[in-house]
Amino acid sequence: MFGEKKTVVQNIQGLFVKPPDPKELVRKWQSDIRKGQRDLERQIRDNNRLEKVAQKQIREAAKRNDMASAKVLAKELVHTRRVTTRLWTNKAHMMSMNSQLTEQLGMVKVAGTLSKSTQVMKVVNDLIKVPELNQTMQQMSREMMKAGLIEETMGEMMDDAFDTDEIEEDADAEVDKVLTEIAGETLEQMAAAPKSKAAPSRVAAAAQEEEEDTEAADLQARLNAIRS
Repeated sequence: MFGEKKTVVQNIQGLFVKPPDPKELVRKWQSDIRKGQRDLERQIRDNNRLEKVAQKQIREAAKRNDMASAKVLAKELVHTRRVTTRLWTNKAHMMSMNSQLTEQLGMVKVAGTLSKSTQVMKVVNDLIKVPELNQTMQQMSREMMKAGLIEETMGEMMDDAFDTDEIEEDADAEVDKVLTEIAGETLEQMAAAPKSKAAPSRVAAAAQEEEEDTEAADLQARLNAIRS
C-alpha cells in the first residue's frame, strides 16, 4: 500500500518536472565534442614529438650498427604512427557528428523536438569503442537515448584486440620500410665506408650505450603511456 502511494506521488511529481530543452542538450553535446577534439589534437601533437625522438634514436642506432635496437624502435614507431592515424580518423568522426548535431539544432528551432538520427547513432557506435573517448561517449549516448535522438548503442571496446592482430600481421614489412625510410642513407654510407677505422674504446662504448639505454627507456615509458 505504502509503495503504491509512493509511486503515485512520484508520477505526479514527474508531471511537473520540466523536460530538458533540446537546444540546450545539443549545445552541451557540441561542447563535449569540441573538448574531445582538443584532447585528440593534443595526443596527436604528443605522438608527433615522440615520432621525432624515435627517428633520431633510430638514426643513432644505425650509426652504431646496432640494428637490434633500431628494429625495436622502428616497431614502436610503426605503432605510434598507426595510433596517430586512428586519432585523425576519430577526429573526423567527431567533426561529422558535430555537423549532424548542427542540423538537429536547426530542426529543433522549427519542430521544437529532436528526431531520431541513424547517422548520429553510427558515429556514436564508432566513437564509443575508442578508449580515449569511451567515458565521454558513454555519457553522451545515454543522454541522446533519453532525448530520443538515438536508439540503444551497440558499440563495445574491441578495437585494441583487432589493432594488435593487425599490427602483428605485417609488422616486419612495416619495420623494414621505416628502417629504409629513416636510416637507409646511413646504412648505405656505412656499407660504402672503409672498414679500417679503429673501434672505439670499451669505456667510451659502454658510456655511450648507457646513455642511449636511458633515452630508450624514457621513450618506451612515453610510448607505453599512449597505449594505456
